[in-house]
Amino acid sequence: MNEKIKTPISGFAMLGFAVLCLAGTAFSFIAAIIPLGILLFLVAIISFMGIIIINPNESRVLTFFGTYVGTVKANGLFFVNPLYKKQSVSLRARNLNGQSLKVNDKMGNPIEIAAVIVWQVNDTAKATFSVDNYTQYVNIQSEAAVRHLAGSCPYDNLEDENATLTLRDGADKVNEMLEKELNERLAPAGITVLEARISHLAYAPSHAATSAGHRCGCCP
Repeated sequence: MNEKIKTPISGFAMLGFAVLCLAGTAFSFIAAIIPLGILLFLVAIISFMGIIIINPNESRVLTFFGTYVGTVKANGLFFVNPLYKKQSVSLRARNLNGQSLKVNDKMGNPIEIAAVIVWQVNDTAKATFSVDNYTQYVNIQSEAAVRHLAGSCPYDNLEDENATLTLRDGADKVNEMLEKELNERLAPAGITVLEARISHLAYAPSHAATSAGHRCGCCP
């Protein structure tokens, strides 16, 4: 399902109409015209139910009895069908500071790796309807991508002297690979990755001493 942009009518006119209905309700009860007062009150309530306020970098996903109607991304005061279900979806960029993961690199060495990811919702329809919880989906897929990246490259050239790309020395290329894989993984959920970079990289403590010993042995 792809996003459909919906442009609703301005809400200021309906807000004024609803306020007039409330004023008419008060006047009707004072004048003892009870049926008219009840009718105007119901009209006012229904009118207020259709008024929405959308702040910058926010949106509303509209559905009508289970059918996707469209998404409002414009900012301001609007009026939509009062029967629409209105779900708020943030369009702000978000940071994911991933936890340190213990994985094995391409050579089977235990390492610790973590990544920082900046992402935002690009397609509100996919984010709402294609996955159960898009925030949780980002967390899970990000961890999977980092694990896959770690297993695709050696930590350094110590055990693979012919490696053209290592996690430790190929920072820019590694970050580029991570960002590309994340965008591929998160596209079905309507998520775009703006930036992805490795924030922590080290041998696991159990392997650090062995690695240091190897380096010392290589020294003249």
